[in-house]
Amino acid sequence: MNTQRAVQGLGAVEVECLLVFNDANRDAIELLKTHVAPMQAEASQSCPKLHLRVEYLNEFFEAAYPDIKSLLGQGRYRSVIFNLDQCGHSHVERNTILDIMHSYPAAEIFYTFVISSLLAFLQKDQPERLRAQLDHLGLTSNDIQALDALMSQKDWLGTAEKIVFDAFRLCAPYVSPFSINNPGGWRYWLIHFANAYRARQVYNNILHDNASLQAHFGRSGLNMLSYDPKHDEGMLYLFDISGRVSAKNQLLGDIPRLIMECGDAMPVMDFYESIYNITPAHADDVHAAIIENPDLEVITPAGGERRKANTIGVDDVIKMKKQISFFPMFLNAGTRGGPKE
Repeated sequence: MNTQRAVQGLGAVEVECLLVFNDANRDAIELLKTHVAPMQAEASQSCPKLHLRVEYLNEFFEAAYPDIKSLLGQGRYRSVIFNLDQCGHSHVERNTILDIMHSYPAAEIFYTFVISSLLAFLQKDQPERLRAQLDHLGLTSNDIQALDALMSQKDWLGTAEKIVFDAFRLCAPYVSPFSINNPGGWRYWLIHFANAYRARQVYNNILHDNASLQAHFGRSGLNMLSYDPKHDEGMLYLFDISGRVSAKNQLLGDIPRLIMECGDAMPVMDFYESIYNITPAHADDVHAAIIENPDLEVITPAGGERRKANTIGVDDVIKMKKQISFFPMFLNAGTRGGPKE
């Protein structure tokens, strides 16, 4: 960061960072200390502007969380990232996720779990909703064990994403429901919670920089979860080049449709906040689909028109042009208005 600031002619900033490691296994923590200590010593020598404090805890996460929260409070940290890599599904309570997201202005959580554990929980907690979600696969909520044979099917991935999103969507403004990619069976999920669109925008871009590590099945433009396996033909989106081509093609129709539904004009900030929970697309593809669209224009605060995708700013406004070409406004109605309930 300071290297970039130096290039821009700006002064260096002091960075204070608290790094908390926690594991229920004491041997794991002791081994971790031997690896972290030399890196911490090197960082103190090579990065004098970085003030790094490292704490180690040896508890199950729910037991450790009050201490972690206390440490964060003492340091008045406003930007936090939690990496919660758990076995199964039950080691991190939903209320704890909510508390993290509500306690800090800039909070992100990376959260891993086994899908079968989540399904077992939902089977007890929300049996009727789970039954409806599994119905098109020919299963009832009592057939969880039979799912193992279906987990390599793309229809299963699309269904599981909806189940995951439905289970966690109220935990944060932005929730990515993407699976860890494994064509042999989509059983493990790594989802990202954020309370700012910019965090989700960056996360989407990172997924594309590491193509094929996560997977999505459904639409690749806006309203990614509106795919209905009973009526639509979805596609596997692996955040790779071919996926980006498909996403851009869909965005060319989806974005003007959204702008038209919002009264023919929309501030870019509002646009970002409305789309980044419903799209897997890369920011560059979103911007290109706006600039290259014959029906849209981007107007600057001074009244000028943007000509290049990489110059779009949050203070700009996206508008429908006065003279527009015909595009299928009312086709694929299922793609409008977000995921179906």
